[in-house]
Amino acid sequence: MCLGIPGRVIELVEGYGGQLALVDVAGAERKINIGLLDDGPPEVGSWILIHMGFALKRVDEEGAEEAMTGLELMGQERDSGDGLP
Repeated sequence: MCLGIPGRVIELVEGYGGQLALVDVAGAERKINIGLLDDGPPEVGSWILIHMGFALKRVDEEGAEEAMTGLELMGQERDSGDGLP
């Protein structure tokens, strides 16, 4: 499993060569570069793992939960926002 911060895609951002998405990351909206995903842009509502502002991998909700649990084990507390499981 890739270590990254899970985020849920809110919308694809117009312009920028089709390489940006607005993503909910622990309740905060962030613009994330999706250009490294091999299989094209993610769908709205899908989960991705993010590292340094780049989407590295698509995951399902279970994978997002596993990533967040891994971060918690390293001492990063889960945000109480609605953005993550």
